Amino acid sequence: MIVSAMTLVSRVLGLVRDVVVANLMGAGASADVFFFANKIPNFLRRLFAEGAFSQAFVPVLTEYHAAGDKDKTRDLIAKASGTLGVLVSIVTLFGVLGSGVVTALFGFGWFLDWLNDGPAAPKFELASLMLKITFPYLWFITFVALSGAILNTLGKFAVSSFTPVFLNVMIIGSAWFIAPGLEQPEIGLAIGVFLGGFVQFVFQIPFLVKAGVLVKPKWGWSDPGVVKIRTLMIPALFGVSVSQINLLFDTFIASFLATGSISWLYYSDRLLEFPLGLFGIAIATVILPALSRKHVDAQSQGFASTMDWGVRMVVLLGLPAMLGLMVLAKPMLMVLFMRGEFTPHDVEQASMSLLAYASGLLNFMLIKVLAPGYFSRQDTRTPVKYGIIAMASNMVFNAIFAYFYGYVGLAMATALSALVNMVLLYRGLHIQQVYRVTKQTLIFITKLAVSAIVMVAVVVWRLDDMQQWLSWGLAQRATTLTMLIVLGGATYLFTLLLLGIRVKDLKAATD
Repeated sequence: MIVSAMTLVSRVLGLVRDVVVANLMGAGASADVFFFANKIPNFLRRLFAEGAFSQAFVPVLTEYHAAGDKDKTRDLIAKASGTLGVLVSIVTLFGVLGSGVVTALFGFGWFLDWLNDGPAAPKFELASLMLKITFPYLWFITFVALSGAILNTLGKFAVSSFTPVFLNVMIIGSAWFIAPGLEQPEIGLAIGVFLGGFVQFVFQIPFLVKAGVLVKPKWGWSDPGVVKIRTLMIPALFGVSVSQINLLFDTFIASFLATGSISWLYYSDRLLEFPLGLFGIAIATVILPALSRKHVDAQSQGFASTMDWGVRMVVLLGLPAMLGLMVLAKPMLMVLFMRGEFTPHDVEQASMSLLAYASGLLNFMLIKVLAPGYFSRQDTRTPVKYGIIAMASNMVFNAIFAYFYGYVGLAMATALSALVNMVLLYRGLHIQQVYRVTKQTLIFITKLAVSAIVMVAVVVWRLDDMQQWLSWGLAQRATTLTMLIVLGGATYLFTLLLLGIRVKDLKAATD
């Protein structure tokens, strides 16, 4: 609840940020370039920071912390931060100095136009410049994620969950106060990304001091604890970041598609990230340390119960969120983004990719809960194997669907590859006899599905024609959307109560 509450503040501000960006730039060439320059360091952040590193670092840190030797724990933190710091500094330096190479690699369509003086040549030049500004964000956010993992292991979840608020505040502030004074407003937004990373980095330092874990970084490549972390991390670099790599493939292919494709995918993905971060990542964040402790203490039944609780919570919250996004895709996009440079045409285009992305939301969320079932047991090889299969599937799906459906096909491919990944992760846990869905949970999920179908039927019944929505002002759209969401939520909860779901059913798996 703490993580979800803090994440809610961050996600709401994230939506405000996207509203401000949509108003400033819409879904044109400048928006495409900004989202591109923002996506690359964020992708690497998932590798070096929140994704692979955290999944490898938390179980090992938990092991040290459980042993009760504070000096050894502090020494592990010092050597892990020092070693990671050197590596990420090299990558950041390369990214800044070699921004043109990075842009050519991931925006190959723009690079080809630049070589041949094509219409997208200015995009390549602008993206190369903006990457020089946004890339240092990777350095700051890596240490933010490291300190967040430390605080989470100590049971202090609120700080790391609240920290992303500062990124949104800095981008919003830059959009209001810096961007309007520049010839190219998108550069002002890039400055906001840089400032956001810096402020997040500074914010967490006092909390590390208070917890007694702020230490001087040291190089420790051969330290036993660091060796264990990097042994777990190297395969996890690939395994945990499959969805991010898939999104980069989408960006690569989208650079060959019509102007606006990257932006439409971005806006629809942002709406998807709201429930994913609020519920999926929040649940995964709190169960990883819990699973790691139960593994260290050899509590196999407690381990399975915690996994089962995670699956229940994800389906309870993810199923109505998924169906709600699909049914209310256009109204949400209208209310949040349709102003300034963001047109009704952009709403129409972004709604199609949102529909495709949203179909995979529940699978994205389940992956966040099932993957810790491996990482907490310090097994990173198995998810890697499944990640390779899922990524290969995504490439095949991309080739098929992008040819027929353009940018919407890219979103369809991403959603389908998430299904492949989720099924493989669950099947692996089932075969290893680590976790299997209980009969009680299957009955619980069936009741959730019935409630969600009733919810959709009621919302569709009350949903006005989209032409009507276009004729309304912002206030009426926002009021009507809010009423529909409240009506849908109330219907879902009321049907759950009718079907016999009670609060004790949400707690039973953890007892």
